[in-house]
Amino acid sequence: MLENLMLGVINVFQLNNLLFILFGTFFGIIFGAIPGLTATMGIALLIPFTFRMNPISGIVLLMGIYIGGISGGLISATLLRMPGTPSSVATCFDAYPMAQKGQPGRALGIGICSSVFAGIVTTILLIIFAPPLSNYALKFGFYEMFSLVFFALTLVVALSSGRFIKGLIATCVGLIFSMFGLDPVGMTPRFTFGMDAFKGGFNLLPLLIGLFAVSKIMEEIGATTTLMVPNVDKKGIFPPISLFVKNMSTLIRSTLIGFFVGVLPGIGAGTSNVLSYGQAKSLSKNPERFGTGCVEGIIASEAANNASIAGALVPLITMGIPGDSVTAILIGGLMIHGINPGPLLFQNNADLVYSIFVASFVANIFMFLLMIFGIKLFVSLLRVQKKYLLTTIMLLCVVGAYTLNNRLFDVWTLLLFGIIGFLFEKFDYPLTPIILGIILGPIMEKNLREGLVAYDGSFLPIFTRPISLFFMILAFLSIGYSIIVMFKEKHFKNSIK
Repeated sequence: MLENLMLGVINVFQLNNLLFILFGTFFGIIFGAIPGLTATMGIALLIPFTFRMNPISGIVLLMGIYIGGISGGLISATLLRMPGTPSSVATCFDAYPMAQKGQPGRALGIGICSSVFAGIVTTILLIIFAPPLSNYALKFGFYEMFSLVFFALTLVVALSSGRFIKGLIATCVGLIFSMFGLDPVGMTPRFTFGMDAFKGGFNLLPLLIGLFAVSKIMEEIGATTTLMVPNVDKKGIFPPISLFVKNMSTLIRSTLIGFFVGVLPGIGAGTSNVLSYGQAKSLSKNPERFGTGCVEGIIASEAANNASIAGALVPLITMGIPGDSVTAILIGGLMIHGINPGPLLFQNNADLVYSIFVASFVANIFMFLLMIFGIKLFVSLLRVQKKYLLTTIMLLCVVGAYTLNNRLFDVWTLLLFGIIGFLFEKFDYPLTPIILGIILGPIMEKNLREGLVAYDGSFLPIFTRPISLFFMILAFLSIGYSIIVMFKEKHFKNSIK
């Protein structure tokens, strides 16, 4: 492992790769800081431009955007009470009140330091946990992989923020779209409607850009006014070490919560952010201070959302299953370079894996430096009218989609899924299940069909092989739990009426 880690250091500490990480982190902070422009959108926008890069340069650039984007949401959450990304929802609860008390620099400083601590610690956890999990995953057969993917999809549906039915519908929509083109086993055309362009299915990248970028542009297109952004004095932006020593239990607990919530497929930083905040409040000696500018609240929320980044990379690297919507797009970034995430990644592309680990360290350090010393620049960007920003982004979306294969079909794919994403958001349907359905659908189908061939058409080994049975039990438990919660909520609402 040490040899591969040194190889990762050598790869990352080349001047061009360091510059890519620096630019990616800077770009990510901008997208995280401006409400409506998320880390997911930032990666979706730039991923087509990594096609001409070598795989390591491309992926370290995307890692910089990922870490910068999640961290940048702190800025608008603190100054405007508007989370720049969904991962900063709970940050608003205490960072904004502290800023209103005349301490915006202090609130930002606490959030930035908590983020970098959690990011570095969980990168170490990622290095520790990922290799053994990958070795264990190599023992998985066809039915074990099918059960694992099935469990991942049910978990996404079950945890769709109280929208079980809508999450189920969104997942099914994703699975349907994954069937367009040639089937993954027999190469039989499906849903091609007699058109050659459909034989390759929908290209993943225009699809992702459409769902996350174009849909957001459609949603934000009417917002052309500037925001009333307060000035930030750098005084107090470097919080004393004693403050973190005093709140070390909250910092460590929130970091661990963020990491392990991130490991769960499809959950993401938004859930860990709110969960960690609630846990900190319930265990605090002074819970009444939460919501009034409490230091513990800022630490809990910002440590958790950054910690979830490394957590989400665990299932991506070891199993080939995205941990959240951002890592779903990262899978697309790997695929365009001919790299398939999963258990064999450590064997076939160890240099790339450890470059990701090292890039995470470097991006966290760059994030800290950029946020501390460039905070006035990022704050000033909040005053830019969105009509200029959105026009530029839309142009980049179309150019990025077209340059992938130099065909207009990908541009139409971009627009189609932009409309689908806009409609889903408008009617409160989650987007993450669609993406995971599209990405995981072929994996689930391929392993099921190959398992049926290997076992003479028998489904029985799914429930007789221990690992497969374990994941199927978890899948049915998650579905059962969600159904119970749904009926309880419905009964509660009816009782109020």
